[in-house]
Amino acid sequence: MPELPEAEVVARQIRARLLGAQLTDVWVGRSDIVREGFATLPWYPGASLQSVERLGKSVALGLVKDKVCCYIVAELGMTGLLLFQSARMKHPQHVHAKILFEGAREPELRYWNPRRFGRLSLLDRAGLDRYIARRFGLDPLSASQQDFVRLLQERRGRLKSLLMHQQVIAGVGNIYANEILFRAGLHPHVQVSRLLVGRVEKLYQIMCEVLHEAIACGGSSVRDFVAPDGTEGQYKRRHLVYGKAGQPCPNQCGGIIRRFQGERSAYFCLRCQSLRSAK
Repeated sequence: MPELPEAEVVARQIRARLLGAQLTDVWVGRSDIVREGFATLPWYPGASLQSVERLGKSVALGLVKDKVCCYIVAELGMTGLLLFQSARMKHPQHVHAKILFEGAREPELRYWNPRRFGRLSLLDRAGLDRYIARRFGLDPLSASQQDFVRLLQERRGRLKSLLMHQQVIAGVGNIYANEILFRAGLHPHVQVSRLLVGRVEKLYQIMCEVLHEAIACGGSSVRDFVAPDGTEGQYKRRHLVYGKAGQPCPNQCGGIIRRFQGERSAYFCLRCQSLRSAK
C-alpha cells in the first residue's frame, strides 16, 4: 500500500533521527529478503549514514566509509515498513532485517514486510544508477509541468494505468491515482492521446497538490502503513473517492461513487468524470 507520500514521510523521519549516525551492524533474518548485493553485507558496519532519499515508493540510505558510498535501498512494496525500535508493531515475526546504529536518536531501524513483495538491495553508486534507470520514471514532485506535459504527449493508453506505471511516473499508486483523477474530473479509462495540453497542465497541478497535502498529513494509513515512529497517516480522512463505493459523490452532483474492478480497483463518479469530457 505505501505510495510516494508514505515513502516521503518515511525518508523524512529517518533523515531527522538517523542522519550522521554510524551503522554498527546489519542483521538479515532470511537471505531472500535481499534482492541483490547480499555478499557485500560485511562492508556496511562502520559506515556513517550521509543521505536518505525517496526513490518512487522506495527509500535509499546512503552510507559512507573510507570515502566510498554504498546504499541500502528498501522497497516498501505493498506491505513493507521501516520502523524504529521504539515503534509498536504487530506480528514482530515479520521483521526480516535490522540495521543497528550508534550516535543517533534511534538505535535500530527494522524492515518489516509480512508479504515480502518488496526487498532490500545493497548497491554501490553504479548499481544504484542502474537500479533507478530500470525501475523509476519521472518523479512527480521534482519534474516540471513542461516535462509532465511532454511525457503524456508521447504516450498512449488509459490515463489511470499510465499514472500508476512506475517506469513512466514513479510513486503514484492506486490510492492517489483515484484521488487525483477525481479532483481533475478525468475518467480513469480516458485515452491519454485525447487530452489537450490545458487539461494535462491541470492534471499536473492537482497531482502535485494531492501528493504534497498527503505528505503534510503523514500519508494515508490504509491497512498496515505507519511511519517509522509508529504514527498513522491522517490523509485517509481526506479521501474523496478511494474506498467510497456506493456513497454519494462529494461534489454533490447527485451521482454515486462507483467501483470498477479491474487489475486495480478504480473509484470514480461517472457524472463528474465522464469518459466523454477529456478536453
